[in-house]
Amino acid sequence: MNTEKLKPIETEVSTTIDLSTDTFGTTSESSSASTNKLDVGLQRGLKARHIQMIALGGTIGTGLFMSSGKAISSGGPGGALVAYGIVGFLVFCMMMSLGEMAAFIPVSGSFSHYAKRFVDPSLGFMLGWIYWVNWSVGVAVELTGVAMIMEYWVKSIPSVIWSIICLVLLLSINTFSVKGYGEVEYWISLTKILTVIAFIIVGICVDTGAAGGNYIGISNFHLEGGAFPFGFLGVFNVFITAAFSFNGVEIIGITAGESENPHKTVPSAVKQVFFRIVLFYILSMLIIGLVIPYTDPNLLKGSGNIAVSPFTLVFQKAGAEWAANLMNAIILITMVSAGNSGLYSSSRTLLALAEDGSAPNLFTKVNRWGIPIYSVLATCFIGCLAFLTSLFSSGVVFNWLTALPSVAGLIVWVTISITHIRFRMGLKAQGRSLSSLPYVAPLFPFGDIFVIVIGCIVIAGQGYQTFLPPIDPKNCVSSYLSVMFCIVLYFGHKFWKRPEFVKVTEMDFETGTLKDEGLSVKEAKEVEVPKWKKILKKIFSLVA
Repeated sequence: MNTEKLKPIETEVSTTIDLSTDTFGTTSESSSASTNKLDVGLQRGLKARHIQMIALGGTIGTGLFMSSGKAISSGGPGGALVAYGIVGFLVFCMMMSLGEMAAFIPVSGSFSHYAKRFVDPSLGFMLGWIYWVNWSVGVAVELTGVAMIMEYWVKSIPSVIWSIICLVLLLSINTFSVKGYGEVEYWISLTKILTVIAFIIVGICVDTGAAGGNYIGISNFHLEGGAFPFGFLGVFNVFITAAFSFNGVEIIGITAGESENPHKTVPSAVKQVFFRIVLFYILSMLIIGLVIPYTDPNLLKGSGNIAVSPFTLVFQKAGAEWAANLMNAIILITMVSAGNSGLYSSSRTLLALAEDGSAPNLFTKVNRWGIPIYSVLATCFIGCLAFLTSLFSSGVVFNWLTALPSVAGLIVWVTISITHIRFRMGLKAQGRSLSSLPYVAPLFPFGDIFVIVIGCIVIAGQGYQTFLPPIDPKNCVSSYLSVMFCIVLYFGHKFWKRPEFVKVTEMDFETGTLKDEGLSVKEAKEVEVPKWKKILKKIFSLVA
């Protein structure tokens, strides 16, 4: 592989990264030989504000806006809160582990590369392909969703037209510059933040009677059955819904490869994940549980009908009859954002697979703007094929494909924690100090163990209901399709390539790290910011 492919353009860092399958060698000496010609590679064009907003954008989506009502109905108000709290803590532990590795070795398609580098090449192969397929199919899901949303307003135009328009828009954003992706995600994420904050404020007013209605208080927590009407199974049933809601937060690990200063921006984004989980998810679930009884049949309908989504219902209780139109618009841009993130993350993952020799070398090529154009086009092509199955088949194939994202996120999170444990084992075996890391994840190893144990329990048990009479084989296959796909990928690669597990004494902790000398040049150019601006920025960073 040509090691000049990943040469950063927009920073003063001159380190070049070689991610070939056979060796992890330092190539800083070879980079100076190419100073007389222009080399185009991935550009570190994502600024700190982009990274922080993308971290938030990965955790606020249709899972919160539409599926949160199903969580309340399935687990009760208390059960949903406990389930979202446990999964939120799991996500926070996983993000701390990923942040430690991504800040130290900021490469695109990070976690599949880390799995190969610190655990087992077959594990990296499996993780990269399951993540790529997950998000490629996710693009198709968003194309279908956009068409459904537009039909709410315009019924005279065929739905496929809206899907094509959305696909062209996503291609335009992801073809010319990574900054375009960053800007779009920044403003969409800001819109989602303001929506959730407004929802929490309005919900408090409705619950206390300040919006003009009756005082509700905590009466919905004392309905028949109490806050946990379905017991432990009720909490367990919400786990997979909560995991789907948080799906995509790990995208920060991928953006590290195109961040201007990942040593600073990645840890900053990771540290704020906990506050965002509490502020946006836990408080939103609390408001829904307080205002809407878990026995309300509309809660179950909200996952497929925006007119009765829990956010719409709360706004309408405050007298906002236009709430359905507002939430329809918010969810529309949320789906565009999800498709945008899916196309970005899957294309970078395919790029990393190609650089590791696990995909055709064609996908390593980038255009003049530093975009892996063939990886973007391949992702769009697969997404379109999946989308076409929803139009020209019985729907069974499309339903099976859309079942992948439900569990794939949990598989990725568990693998990241396994990789982090091996990463720390390698550091210790080679006598390296944690002080050499830009960010050190707290709670090690308990955080990783928590993610692995809880994640495996949910992955194994999430489809238990499909084995209850009457049993439908199609539903059984759909529930565990991601698990079966991972097993085939892992053991197929293991039997075909027969790679050995990476020994802790042979792990490479040099290749791909950005040296402090290069970063200090950029930091020296930063202009002194007034104290009042620093205070405002600190307050804003906690919220957004």
